[in-house]
Amino acid sequence: MKRPLISSILAVICTSVMASPSHAQSDALAGAWHTKTGDIEQTAVFVDGLVSHSTFDVKNKKFIATRGGTYTHNNGQLAITWEWDTEKAAAKIPLDTWLGTTTTFKANVGNTLSTDLSGTNAEWRRLDSNDNPLAGVWYMTGRGADAKIASDHAPGDRRTYKILSGSRFQWVAINIKTGEFFGTGGGNFTFENGKYTENIEFFSRNSDRVGASLKFDGKLVDGHWHHSGLNSSGEPLYEVWSKAR
Repeated sequence: MKRPLISSILAVICTSVMASPSHAQSDALAGAWHTKTGDIEQTAVFVDGLVSHSTFDVKNKKFIATRGGTYTHNNGQLAITWEWDTEKAAAKIPLDTWLGTTTTFKANVGNTLSTDLSGTNAEWRRLDSNDNPLAGVWYMTGRGADAKIASDHAPGDRRTYKILSGSRFQWVAINIKTGEFFGTGGGNFTFENGKYTENIEFFSRNSDRVGASLKFDGKLVDGHWHHSGLNSSGEPLYEVWSKAR
């Protein structure tokens, strides 16, 4: 009598494990994606429940736009609740028509991502799957080697995000309450043996920085990212970043 009971329990356990989706299965979009038409490139980074969609032209050193916010992805539908949109902010579109509102796009993931995120349906290729210890959404919690790190991990309305996937980085300075945009830059990065290198592909404040590589020392200490070196103006910096989500 015991064997059938044990077999039944094992069957239930196995069924439950198989039915429970892994993190990768629950977020098939996680990571960075890329599409290109002529010289115009677009990237979309999905990490820690946040998406950033950026459009730029590396060849001509031109930043075009970035927008993003929180997202969900279910049954081939991508829903984004907007926290920033540089085109709408520049055009002074009324905030109540876009900030905090949700837009739904098609998003089918296979060997490629098929989505109308850019306005027309296109195929995007995967760049990475957030396979990097720095992958995440970060915000600054301290400056200087002796900085006291904020304990509440709650950024205010005006914030600077540092968004990293497995290979892409972007910083974006915004106000999620007023819709203001203060600047952004991004490209690809590497993080090896305590050395963090950014290769800039777009920069809203200074297009001359496109093509530059910036090298920093980087380390993770108790879950906080310590980042030091020289900034894009050649000035020394020491920053501490913490996970925002």
